[in-house]
Amino acid sequence: MSPEEMFEEELEPLTQSQVTSSSTPNRKTKVIIDADPGIGDALAILVAILDPQMDVLALTATAGMVSGSQANHNLQTIINRIDPQKYPRLGCCDEQLPAPISSIREVPCPLLLGETGLGDCPTSAVSLASPHVSAKVMAELVRSNPHEVTILTLGPLTNIVLACEIHPDFLKDVKTLVCLGGSINEGGDTTAAAEGNIYADPDSARYVLQADCNKILVPLDVSHELRLTFGELNRLPQDGKSHITEFINELLPFALRSARRHLGQEGVSLPALAALTAVARPQLFTRKLMAVDVETTGELTRGMTVVDRRSLRQKNANVEVLTEVDRSAAFDYITGVLWSALENDDES
Repeated sequence: MSPEEMFEEELEPLTQSQVTSSSTPNRKTKVIIDADPGIGDALAILVAILDPQMDVLALTATAGMVSGSQANHNLQTIINRIDPQKYPRLGCCDEQLPAPISSIREVPCPLLLGETGLGDCPTSAVSLASPHVSAKVMAELVRSNPHEVTILTLGPLTNIVLACEIHPDFLKDVKTLVCLGGSINEGGDTTAAAEGNIYADPDSARYVLQADCNKILVPLDVSHELRLTFGELNRLPQDGKSHITEFINELLPFALRSARRHLGQEGVSLPALAALTAVARPQLFTRKLMAVDVETTGELTRGMTVVDRRSLRQKNANVEVLTEVDRSAAFDYITGVLWSALENDDES
């Protein structure tokens, strides 16, 4: 059955019964998070690992807003700071890769994220003696858990294509691929036309969008709806003795100060947390099935996501695109996970 036969063009938010009917209530969502870990990705990883309904099998690094070397160091730093009961597998990317996303809205990434990408969080991690390649970690886990693993990509899609080269049926064996990237109506953030994750590797993005698999796109239009202001910081866990609070306070205040100073914004967008919420709470989103392609060679439009709107019935629809989010409920999910983790930490 083709995608257009399975879905109407406009899809309403899933009901709770639809969300739970496909899986038993106590069954955790198996997930691999592929990230170019800056401040937002670090917060998303924190929430995912603390969410008792998620089983984070692996964290894999890719170059994006930070270089390959920095991405590897940052992933190790994040997991060491969280110090979970169960450590996920770690995948490393090529340390020689530069950061392909140099700026957001014409502001250099180091000004928005800090020199390491993690704000005020010190990165003390050292290179692993025997690093495992990100794409290989992905391929192995998906091969051993066919149709059970959701992959959440928070950076460029380079590792997905590399995993396909290792395991040709990789995308067919993935349960769902949730990609943070692209823009439908909002224009770009790295360039006037392109969102950073797609711009960084448009060829990989085009390959993935054209692949026959279950995939969801979380574009700028909806991911930037999840914003945090200085005033809303009070809703997050505040306990001077908690390593969770300490980690958050090394990330978010820096991001808020930078957004005010360099972007003139009284608040910071949290796209990675929006994408994570799409995995954990899909019922909070409205979606449409669309025909989306990627411009790979344009001088001004490289990395642009192009939506074909020429027919009422999207005959070539290839991806489910999230279009709206219940911001309040999404924020409730995030704060709920953090507060529960803090309470459990106090009891232990």
